[in-house]
Amino acid sequence: MQPWSSVPVPEVPGTPRPLRLFDTATGEVRPTEPGRVARMYVCGITPYDATHLGHAATYLAFDLVHRMWLDNGHQVHYVQNVTDIDDPLLERADRDNEDWIVLGMRETALFREDMEALRVLPPADFVGAVETIPEIVEAVGKLLSSGAAYRVDDEYPDVYFRHQATGRFGYESNYDEATMRKFFAERGGDPQRPGKEHPLDALLWRAARDGEPSWDSELGPGRPGWHLECSVIALNRLGLGFDVQGGGSDLIFPHHEFSAAHAESLTGEFPFARHYCHAGMIGLDGEKMSKSKGNLVFVSRLRGDRVDPMAIRLALLDGHYRTDRSWTADVLTAGAARLARWRQAVALPAGPAAEPVVDRIRDRLADDLDTEQALRAVDAWVDEALAGSGTDADAPQAVRATVDALLGVEL
Repeated sequence: MQPWSSVPVPEVPGTPRPLRLFDTATGEVRPTEPGRVARMYVCGITPYDATHLGHAATYLAFDLVHRMWLDNGHQVHYVQNVTDIDDPLLERADRDNEDWIVLGMRETALFREDMEALRVLPPADFVGAVETIPEIVEAVGKLLSSGAAYRVDDEYPDVYFRHQATGRFGYESNYDEATMRKFFAERGGDPQRPGKEHPLDALLWRAARDGEPSWDSELGPGRPGWHLECSVIALNRLGLGFDVQGGGSDLIFPHHEFSAAHAESLTGEFPFARHYCHAGMIGLDGEKMSKSKGNLVFVSRLRGDRVDPMAIRLALLDGHYRTDRSWTADVLTAGAARLARWRQAVALPAGPAAEPVVDRIRDRLADDLDTEQALRAVDAWVDEALAGSGTDADAPQAVRATVDALLGVEL
């Protein structure tokens, strides 16, 4: 698949700060220590609906990781998947009497438009599950051969992963089995599937059913399970031990736990990723935002209402990426007002010296992406500039470039 268009990232004056991020597996904020090329995998959309603000908040968080690594002089190899074959996509297509391929292509195109409008830097590899089916088939065959996978012996010989195959299952989420079982049932698992060896074993290959798309292979006709696509895409493009695996907090289990377990079973090595990072959920007016409740706020709808995407970006950044938080009309109003003041300040012929605010922004973002305090650092400079303080003619442009490069906000 083709990713969306990129934007130039200005150089920032001064000294970069190494990035530290919270790692779900260890429960600590730790340094990211990439080599010359920083490697990041962020789980992408299942394209059966438009990009909502929960999606946007997640991709903005990892866009900041991308930007901080660039500021530190790293090249960034960023990979993102698209789950363009899975039950939710097929169910939505059936509900709306629509071709699942057309639905997936349309919503993926809309996602690209939303990401471009929000100035999210694109991945180097934007990969659909369908285009990786030969790689997935090969991986399932290896897992069967090693004994990490087995077939269910009934009408549909589906292939399942033995969740304890690596001997370290659970290290990424640190959940107990009761919590795992709860989330497995709620988040795409099939604990009651007859014939499985254990309720937590995860689907690798779903044998063909009448009326469902399937692909011929040496495994027999069928289609892939969800978790393995990310294991395979990441392994084949980044290699094991890449720097960050990212996504929303709802992916901690089962998706990221199984992605790691599949990859570690395939390679016999550990760990899948050096950091597992997760963004919080976005609610609406105090309630969880979800498709089942019908209370999603879509980026495309806001754009259609002529909301400046930079106001959306600022509104979503005014909260720590790991916290669950609520979207309200007031949040967007505050984002738009902040954007207007910032643009007014950087348009001035002079302002207070830029070096202290640039340092402050870098310091706060380097500390687990503390965007709240980074925004307030800019606010303080803006207040002084609009009050007529400062005579540095280079400062407005330096602040503009820093806000663009590190926060991704175009002023």
